[in-house]
Amino acid sequence: MSEIQVHATGLASQYIAQVRGDLERNVKEQERLSAEIEALQEQLGALQHDHSVLVSMQEALGGASPAGEADTTAAPTVPRQATAEAKQSKPKKAVATSAKATVSKKSVAKAPSAKASSPKASSAKAPKADTKPTLVNLIRGHLEQQSEPRSATEISAALTKAHPDRGVKTTVVRTTLEGLVAKSQAQRTKQGSSVFYTATAASEAAAADSQQEAVAG
Repeated sequence: MSEIQVHATGLASQYIAQVRGDLERNVKEQERLSAEIEALQEQLGALQHDHSVLVSMQEALGGASPAGEADTTAAPTVPRQATAEAKQSKPKKAVATSAKATVSKKSVAKAPSAKASSPKASSAKAPKADTKPTLVNLIRGHLEQQSEPRSATEISAALTKAHPDRGVKTTVVRTTLEGLVAKSQAQRTKQGSSVFYTATAASEAAAADSQQEAVAG
């Protein structure tokens, strides 16, 4: 074999190795982006669910206010009549004043009933927001309950067993865990080729804040 052929064979081997490496990086990048997209889609679904609950609550609160507005808009008609009658005789003005006071009392008596109905509507629909926690909350809560580090595969298996209807995927769990690490709500440790995650003090504080917000809400 000539020197040219040897050189050409060496170049071909280098190109093959480079192409193989590029393909591996391409596949890994596709997997990473797919996992991020799935995580974002789940977060979007949770936001859309919360949005529908908030819209329902807004409609319930907004539906109760027109009654109070109707009473307050009806009241100004009495002073106009009293003003027109005041030009004719003083006794009629006194009657109009008493009528205005009566209407004002009615409007005040009706206003609390409109406000009282809104907490019932909100209390009836508010619990729907907590019926399906997000994957981030599930993963963070699972880590806080563990006394030892857990891998993404172990966490995925535990969540799948606890929530078979969620269809939890290991790639999505790993991406979510990395997001928690970036927010200092989880800690990552590496043992050999395996990666394990544990909850941090910041994660526990964030969970306590979310519980306080839920109680306050």
